[in-house]
Order: sequence, then structure tokens, then C-alpha cells
Amino acid sequence: MVLGLLATVAVASGLAGMLVGPAALPGAGPVDATVDSGFRYANAFWFAAGAVAWWAVPRVERATAPLRLVLGAVILGGIARLLAALASGWPHPVYLGALAVELVLVPLVLVWQAEVAQAARRAAG
Repeated sequence: MVLGLLATVAVASGLAGMLVGPAALPGAGPVDATVDSGFRYANAFWFAAGAVAWWAVPRVERATAPLRLVLGAVILGGIARLLAALASGWPHPVYLGALAVELVLVPLVLVWQAEVAQAARRAAG
């Protein structure tokens, strides 16, 4: 359920980011065309990460490599978000919640998936 919820959030927010642009951000102000372009581009990856996670839900015990790649990228994004906060100041509280998900919950999901995959391998003999 947690993986499905994370996937849903990524797909929905990635789609909103691609279609609406930075105006979808809580507390967003005006941005120039370069920031708009970069934001929409990055949200395509967020959308795709969610789609891969959705794909993995029914096969979570076998989808180790795709999940590690996608969830690892989310953790890397969390590290980048933390660096941005340290360099530019703390973002809107919604993004502090996202930071917690990226740097705490997602690593826990990775550990859980590894345990599920290992249990499935043991059961298969």
C-alpha cells in the first residue's frame, strides 16, 4: 500500500507539474521561462518514476532492479532538495514533508522490498 501511495503521489504531482508548471507549487511566485522549462522537464521524470513504481506493485518481490533504480533516484532527489534548502533557505512546509518522505520513508521502502524479495527467493527454493 505504501508503494502504491507513493506511486500515486508521484504520478499525480508529476502530471500537475508538467501540465501546470511551477504555478502548481504551493507558495510559488513568478518564474522565468528557463525555470518553467526545467521544472516541467524534471516533473516528467517524477511522473515516470511513479509509473515504474505502479508497475512494480503487483510484482514487488521480483521488481528489485527497477525499484532500486527509481527509489534510489528519489533519494538522490531528496539529497538535492536538502542541498537546495541549505543553499537557499527552507522551502514551503509541503516540501519539508516531501524531504522527509524522500530521505526517511523511501529508504525504508527499499529495505522492505529487499526483505520481500529475499523471502520470495527462499520460498522458491
